[in-house]
Amino acid sequence: MIQEKKLVDEVSGWLRIYDDGSVDRTWTGPPEAKFMIDPVAPHEQFIEGVATRDVTTATITANDGSIHRARLYLPEKTTKDNKKLPIVIHFHGGGFCITETNSYMYYHVYTKFVRCTRSICVSPFLRQAPEHRLPAAIDDGFATLQWLQSVARGDVCDSWLEEHGDFNKVFLIGDSSGGNLVHEVAARAGLADLSPVRLAGAIPIHPGFVRSTRSNSEIEMPQSPFLTLDMLDNFLSLALPIGSNKDHPFTCPMGAAAPPLDSLKLPSFLLCLAEKDLIRDTEMEYYEAMKKANKEIDMYVSKGMPHGFYLNKIAVDIDPAVSAQMDALIGRIKEFIEKH
Repeated sequence: MIQEKKLVDEVSGWLRIYDDGSVDRTWTGPPEAKFMIDPVAPHEQFIEGVATRDVTTATITANDGSIHRARLYLPEKTTKDNKKLPIVIHFHGGGFCITETNSYMYYHVYTKFVRCTRSICVSPFLRQAPEHRLPAAIDDGFATLQWLQSVARGDVCDSWLEEHGDFNKVFLIGDSSGGNLVHEVAARAGLADLSPVRLAGAIPIHPGFVRSTRSNSEIEMPQSPFLTLDMLDNFLSLALPIGSNKDHPFTCPMGAAAPPLDSLKLPSFLLCLAEKDLIRDTEMEYYEAMKKANKEIDMYVSKGMPHGFYLNKIAVDIDPAVSAQMDALIGRIKEFIEKH
């Protein structure tokens, strides 16, 4: 007789863990929102000015034998593109536990992003917790940067990057937990020789910087579809190294347990915040700590917006204010990329 497995942990709508260790990420939230997490197939022909394809970053293999892959986004060349394009490495969010780089919620943002910023995007498929706790996703992020270096050196081939990419203008960008990866990968890059790749800048968007004690914004701000206190607490408990709490350097890089920020060799940063983000206060603590450590960091705030607002395609389509704020955010990032 087959014993039925028992549910041992759950994050509402997103994730269920069973007593046999299996994880079910089937969407159980509102059916009308399911399309946002559905995967989008790659297309090497240009659709609305962007082509996408998946590559195996085969020079790197994880210790568990899994293969590293990434999705590439290439904008269609225009008459104004008289030089090579900046390369942006994107780390997706999802509390280190959910969503994929090929989810529609990211496809709709990054096709628009590369069209508007005139850049190539490389977005790795990251190993997820709880099957792969941190630092697995950080390792994957840094491995993507090393793969880019292999392409730049001619050790491996990628026609899109070789023909169109400027390895002297490489940027890291990531939202929510992906913003944490931006900080961690940038810090690792500061200790490495990545030549001929130059890391020109880093852009954490609504990063998951928190601490073990609740901030005022966590208590006072409304919860949003893309961030609730339940998600914040449960995802991080599943993702952080066993025995750690939210004061761990991966989630609190401005805290006492983290390497001093002034000891890190970091590129220029653009920290993008949302005015109504649940974790806005701790993100501001990070900004202040970076300033105090004399790091080059600018800040941009999306007025009246919650955490990850631009990922919500339904809100972008029906609310002109959300759409305008998404355009303004991409516009500010474009300025940052062009400046550096």
